[in-house]
Amino acid sequence: QVQLVESGGGLVQAGGSLRLSCAASRIIFSMYTMGWYRQAPGKQHELVATITNIGSTNYADSVKDRFTISRDNGKNTVNLQMNSLKSEDTAIYYCNARNSRDWLQTYWGQGTQVTVSS
Repeated sequence: QVQLVESGGGLVQAGGSLRLSCAASRIIFSMYTMGWYRQAPGKQHELVATITNIGSTNYADSVKDRFTISRDNGKNTVNLQMNSLKSEDTAIYYCNARNSRDWLQTYWGQGTQVTVSS
């Protein structure tokens, strides 16, 4: 069974930084576009950032120039470096894996809480 396990969430003051990691297992990692999504209380699930199997990245406008997504195909991990955090970044962050050739093969992690205090 495919597993995506997130880590690195927590409580941080506004202006601070956090680094989220997601370890994937039981997938051919290099075939997957990896992404981070988030959901804040009372708000819709939204894309944060994605990175394709060849390293092309895409970011939500709200996090551009503050967040950086990266991947290590040798370790089957994807990371999200979050700097200059704002209270509006508070949410549960979910790791996502989507097969580049078959979007029906999409998987989600269990989520990790990020709380930014102002």
